[in-house]
Amino acid sequence: MAILSKEEALSLLKKVLAYSKADACEISLSGSEGGNIRYARNAVSTAGDISTITLAVSSTFGKKTGTATINEFDDASLEKVVRRAEELAQLSPENPEYMPPLEPQTLKESITYVPATAAITPDTRAEAVSKSIGVSKEAKLEAAGYVENTTSFDAFMNSKGLFAYNTGTDVIFSVTNRNSSGTGSGYAARGYNDIRKLDTLSATRIAAQKANASADAKALEPGKYTVILEPVAGVYMLENLFRGFDARSADEGRSFMSKPGGGNRLGEQLMDKQVTIYSDPFNPELPSNTWNREGMPLEKMNWIEKGVVKNLSYSRYWAQKQNVKPVPQPPNMIMEGGTATLEELIKGTEKGILVSRLWYIRMVDPQTLLLTGLTRDGTFYIENGQIKHPIKNFRFNESPVIMLNNLEALGKPERSISVESYRSYLVPPMKIRDFTFTSLSDAV
Repeated sequence: MAILSKEEALSLLKKVLAYSKADACEISLSGSEGGNIRYARNAVSTAGDISTITLAVSSTFGKKTGTATINEFDDASLEKVVRRAEELAQLSPENPEYMPPLEPQTLKESITYVPATAAITPDTRAEAVSKSIGVSKEAKLEAAGYVENTTSFDAFMNSKGLFAYNTGTDVIFSVTNRNSSGTGSGYAARGYNDIRKLDTLSATRIAAQKANASADAKALEPGKYTVILEPVAGVYMLENLFRGFDARSADEGRSFMSKPGGGNRLGEQLMDKQVTIYSDPFNPELPSNTWNREGMPLEKMNWIEKGVVKNLSYSRYWAQKQNVKPVPQPPNMIMEGGTATLEELIKGTEKGILVSRLWYIRMVDPQTLLLTGLTRDGTFYIENGQIKHPIKNFRFNESPVIMLNNLEALGKPERSISVESYRSYLVPPMKIRDFTFTSLSDAV
């Protein structure tokens, strides 16, 4: 029962809504099913299948709202969860920022569902893992990795008659390879809606090559260097930037989008002219849902255009307060790039550092978006367009805003996973000058 069709979801939500006695009611229904395999030291450690479905009811009297959830779907349970939400609403304080439900919207069908991914079996996952482990064994390395596929649906209905439905598929894969002495490490991660794009063999070969190449690293003095961030490294930095396109936090002085003296930086040249960042539910490499949790339609939106801040997201409440049109938060994030390959970026670098991956990034200063973190899983010194040798890892202190003002070149965008959230983004490899490394790290 974990995946309901559009018709089944509509029927269930109508039944639940019929029990409502509140002034306003909103109902969310979501379900997913899939499976995973985790492996370590070249052997499977866990495997399983997961199936879940949840219904959430939000009932409102005036400006007092209560929410209750349930995973039982007989009539008595459905009525019980509605009554519980109504009881909680009566006990709740008024919400001064409450916004009434939306009227019905025109919503487009998404392109997030791929039948081939929905058809994945335990054998499909086992074959993908077997290929990965085979590469690691052949390279005399030990692999630890994870593969997971999910088929999901989301449905929403409110008392004004708005109904929204989406179904999607997803598969993610990550692998770390290490040598037996613990002196070399390599990593690769992939995520797609379409299982046919996932190649665990080639991804593990990249991780294995880096693991063997990163042994016997030499120490380099901390300082400012030209760096090439591979997409899996860059996306972890940029994810913190992507979260900041919110007008309210900017207007209230809480983000890097805040203007000194008050207001936000909408319309300002904030980054290098090479930087264009947008969201698009219909991007074929990174499709997303076509509506948000309130049922607002999502369309293509430019956030940064040639370095200029073009849009910020406005919740319905904040838009009303500021007397502007609501702008939903982005459902995905895409950064435009160039046509160069990673190898071509390296070839065009006289002196610099190739960063394969960043990890354990934490916020230092929200106003400047200053971040700190570490390199890992393969950091290499570049000289005269060639990788010369591995170097010891660094701690860095850097802001993505400053980083995107110091751009020298962008490569071809590719879909990459954030190692923090496991969300997928579409970003290019980036060549950046004056990236700040503050100290050395002995970790690999």
